[in-house]
Amino acid sequence: MTVNVRIALADFEDPGLAAFLRAHLDDIAPTAPVESQHALSLGALREPNVRLWVAREGADIVGTAALAALEPGHDELKSMRTDPARRGTGIASRLLDHLLADATARGVRRISLETGSMAFFAPARAFYGKAGFTPCPPFGSYSDDPNSTFLTLVLE
Repeated sequence: MTVNVRIALADFEDPGLAAFLRAHLDDIAPTAPVESQHALSLGALREPNVRLWVAREGADIVGTAALAALEPGHDELKSMRTDPARRGTGIASRLLDHLLADATARGVRRISLETGSMAFFAPARAFYGKAGFTPCPPFGSYSDDPNSTFLTLVLE
C-alpha cells in the first residue's frame, strides 16, 4: 500500500502533468474508435466546472482524477489514471476516496462515470464495482455505445 502519496488540486503549469495526461490519452487511443473515446484533454480539464487532482510520491506524479459538474448534485468522474508502474499500490483508492469526500462536502449526491467496455478496461470496471458503482444508462450528453460502460454511485 502506498503511504507517502500527497493529493492536491492540479498545477496546470507543471509540464509533468501534461505528459502524464498525454500518456493517459495515448494508452486508451488504440482501444476504441475516436468517437467512443471520452477522456478530457488538458484544455478541457482546465474548464471551471472541472476539478482535477494530482497524486504525487515525492516529485513524481503517480495518479490523476477529476470531477466534472454535470448538473446540480451530479458530477462525472473523469481522467482517473494511475502510473502503470504503481498500479495495485492503493493510489486509485486514495484518489477515489479523496474525490468522494470532496463531492460529499460540496453537496454532490451522485457520481457517474463512463469507461470502456473492452477487456483493457476490465480492471477499471472491477475497481469501480468494488467501490459501489453500479451500471446505469447513459447520462449527460452520452448515448448508447457498445464501446462504453456507464456506472453510477449514490452518495450517502
